[in-house]
Amino acid sequence: MNLIESVESQYIKSDIPAFGPGDVVKVNTRIREGQKERIQAYEGTVIRRAHGGLSETFTVRRVAFGAGSERTFPLHSPNIESIQVVRYGAVRRAKLYYLRERTGRASRVKERRT
Repeated sequence: MNLIESVESQYIKSDIPAFGPGDVVKVNTRIREGQKERIQAYEGTVIRRAHGGLSETFTVRRVAFGAGSERTFPLHSPNIESIQVVRYGAVRRAKLYYLRERTGRASRVKERRT
């Protein structure tokens, strides 16, 4: 293990569930507003996981009131309280950017049977 990996290993979280593109996840993040801190949930479909190690990120897409929004989270950030997998999706690609152009039933991902 080189020097960078040894330093990064202190900050890598171990309680992250196994999830990937196509899965519906609920990400609970800490939000600071002045002196107050609260937890806000963001639920949507994972459209990508990128990088690796300490700098790994994942992007979650949700559609609310007809408007789509995407948010990219650092996987090992201390601001992420928890990640819960709501549903596992059956997809055949690593990046689901095609969901951006789809609306309604066309944007649904089949559920993976385990």
